[in-house]
Amino acid sequence: MKIKDYLDQDQIKYFTAKSDAKAWRVLLSNWLGVFALFALVNVWTNPLTIAIAIVLVAGRMLGLSIIMHECGHHTFFQSAKLNRFVGQWLSAAPTFNDLDTFANEHKIHHQKAGTVEDPNLANYQPYPIEKESFKRKISRDLTGRTGFKLIAFIVKSTFGVVDKTKRELAIPALKILWAQLVFAAVLAFMFAPWMYLVWLTAQMTSFMVVVRIRQVAEHGAVPHLFHNDPRENTRTIIPTWWERIMIAPNNVNYHVEHHFMSSVPCYKLKQLHELLKSKDAYENMHIPQSYGEVIRSVIKPAQLMPS
Repeated sequence: MKIKDYLDQDQIKYFTAKSDAKAWRVLLSNWLGVFALFALVNVWTNPLTIAIAIVLVAGRMLGLSIIMHECGHHTFFQSAKLNRFVGQWLSAAPTFNDLDTFANEHKIHHQKAGTVEDPNLANYQPYPIEKESFKRKISRDLTGRTGFKLIAFIVKSTFGVVDKTKRELAIPALKILWAQLVFAAVLAFMFAPWMYLVWLTAQMTSFMVVVRIRQVAEHGAVPHLFHNDPRENTRTIIPTWWERIMIAPNNVNYHVEHHFMSSVPCYKLKQLHELLKSKDAYENMHIPQSYGEVIRSVIKPAQLMPS
């Protein structure tokens, strides 16, 4: 799937051009969504609104992670310094991540996608899997066990106590701790100190679920995982309205398009998708019409019991 087979030079220039106005709009809408949920809990404090916030905040966290991803590609803002600041302090650190660590690994993912050297392969190579296995994974996410492993890895990274094979993925905890303390102080000032527990609980539970679903949906049980064409090793999904809020913010669902040309900002991926579609680039490719469809496809059908 060669870029020049589908786009001329003017189109390439258009799709790779960055827009600060669109970037600010995406960033502000994500953070406004976060504070709107905390405002909801603050005005109507009860178990139901807290539960709703924990679930919906995960979608905003994923939105911030996508912004980190864009800044790691240097495709969000025109300014490299702004990409770096927003990517680290307003996207990565608030969601327990580090821009440099992510960007270094993700660059290799793009270079090695479709090969056995893809560093993210363990996230989706086992699929399709048994239904019970998938349930166990979701259970670990919802009960905080996956989140606890992440926190433990961050702490070990800070003190250098990590396996030598994972040292390149070491996440510096001090940056994250500083960002979390600032955010906790902001929530305490605007609402109440205990509000930070809503954020932390979402990070440890519901956010782990949406991250898993996103990872599996992008590359799990694709037609040909070890193929050099993104139409074979990657998946684009057309989400429902609620999936767009929870699992596919900021056009992350257009993942074939992103692997086709990673220099395209997220706010132009839908337009690129429509153009490629008009050029019959997806003629022989199935595009799922929901994440529910994808989840059903990555779970092995139950084996029939012998009569």
